[in-house]
Amino acid sequence: MVHRRTIILGIGGALTLVGAGTAWRVMNTPRTAYAPWQMTPGTDLDPRLDAFRHAILAPNPHNMQPWLIRLIGTDQAELTCDLTRRLPQTDPFDRQIVIGFGCFIELAAIAASRRGMRMEVEAFPDGTGEPRLDARPVARLRFVAQPGLVADPLAALIRDRRSAKVPFDLARPVPAESLVTLGGAASDLIRLDSTRNETEVRALRALATAAFEREARTPRTLGESIDVLRVGSRDIDANPDGIALTGPLFEALSLLGADRVREGARDPQASSTNNQIEKYRQLFAATPSFVWLTGRGNSRSHQLATGRSYARLNLLATQRGLGLHPVSQALQEYPEMASLFAEARRLCRVEADETLQMLARLGYATSVAPAPRWPLEAKLIRA
Repeated sequence: MVHRRTIILGIGGALTLVGAGTAWRVMNTPRTAYAPWQMTPGTDLDPRLDAFRHAILAPNPHNMQPWLIRLIGTDQAELTCDLTRRLPQTDPFDRQIVIGFGCFIELAAIAASRRGMRMEVEAFPDGTGEPRLDARPVARLRFVAQPGLVADPLAALIRDRRSAKVPFDLARPVPAESLVTLGGAASDLIRLDSTRNETEVRALRALATAAFEREARTPRTLGESIDVLRVGSRDIDANPDGIALTGPLFEALSLLGADRVREGARDPQASSTNNQIEKYRQLFAATPSFVWLTGRGNSRSHQLATGRSYARLNLLATQRGLGLHPVSQALQEYPEMASLFAEARRLCRVEADETLQMLARLGYATSVAPAPRWPLEAKLIRA
C-alpha cells in the first residue's frame, strides 16, 4: 500500500517512481482529448455544427463543458445545461456556469459569421431557473443567412485562444493602446475596466492570492476541484474535462491510480495544497495588469452578456499577443468568501446596483497548451 503522504508529495514536488518498465507511461501524452482543437475546413458541414465545433472550445468554469445541444429543424438549435456539470460549492447560484454559456454562444456566433450566417439568440425562452438552473433551455438559437455579411475577424483566433495560467513577463507592461482595443469587448450591459497602476495591481494580486487560498483551505470547495482532477493521459482521454494534470510527473502519479491521487489531495492542510497555494502565489505576483467585467445588474441576461464579452475579450487579447487568465475566486458567492468578495468590489470600484462578474490577469505570456475537450458528438442530443 502506498502511503498517502507519498501520493501528496508527488503532486506538488518530486516523485521517484519511474522504473525500467514504466518509463513509456511517464512520457505518454493524451491521444484524443485535444482533437477538437484540430479542425479541418468544414464548408460541407451543417452551418450549425460548424459553429458549434468552434463553440465547444469556449472558456468555462473548471472546464466542465455543461452545454447540451439539440438541433431543431434546419436552422435552429436549443442549448440546455447538463445539470450534473454545475459547481454547487463554489458557484451556488450557477452564475459562473451561465457566463460559460455566454462564452459558448459568442464563439458560435463569431464562427457562424464565416459561413455568412447571423445568429439570433433568444435567452431563456421558457423562463429562467432561479436561484439555480433547471432543465429549461438556456438559449434558443436561429441561424439566418445574410448575404454580404462580413466574417468577424476574431473567428480566425478561436483555436488559438487560451486561458494563460502561467506567470506573465513583468518586463513587458501591457501597452495603453492594447487596453483601448480590449475595450471593444464591452456592451450595453457590461462595462470593462482595467488597471496597470502598480498600487492597484499589487492590491489585486494580494486579493487573488488570498481568494485562491481561501478556496483551497475550505474542505468542501477544495473537494469540488479535487473531484474533477484528471491525472495523466489515460484519465484525461477518458474524461476530457475538469482540471487536467499533464506531464511526466503526473503520468508517474497516474500509475498509482487517479482515484487514489485524488483522495490523497483532499486535505486542505496537505503538502499538495500548500504547494498549489505557493505556486499560484508566485503566478499572481507575476501579473502586470488586471481587467474586469462589471454587469449593470445580475440577471441571467447580464450573466450571458458577461460571457459573450469575456469571450471577445479573450480573443482580442489573443489578437494583441496577450495572455488572459480568469481569477474569479474572490467573486464566488459562498459564505467563507464573503469578506474577499466585498474587498473585490471595493478594489474594482463597483457601484451598489452593479455586479462584478469577471476578474482576470493580463500580460505577455509564453505559449500555453489547450485544455481538453469532449468532441462535439458527445454534446449533441439526438432526437
